[in-house]
Amino acid sequence: MSSVKTYLADGFDEAIIGMECTGEIPRVVYSTKLMIHILINRDGMTEDEAIEFFDFNVIGSYLGEGTPLYVDEMTAEDIRNYEFD
Repeated sequence: MSSVKTYLADGFDEAIIGMECTGEIPRVVYSTKLMIHILINRDGMTEDEAIEFFDFNVIGSYLGEGTPLYVDEMTAEDIRNYEFD
């Protein structure tokens, strides 16, 4: 039995948009837009503060194979026009 588990991001249940189940350990998928919105509304942060907090404290946290995925929701048109670095 594996000791690896699926992790949730505390306080962001409303930002869950699904599960990624292609690997051995399912991963919770969160909308970055909704998470930023939660930080602004719940914690009173400005948009810039919320983005900085998210980038450092959320995206920067790796917990192993069960670490959640954070996605930018985009339309097909958004993806076609996306400029990759």
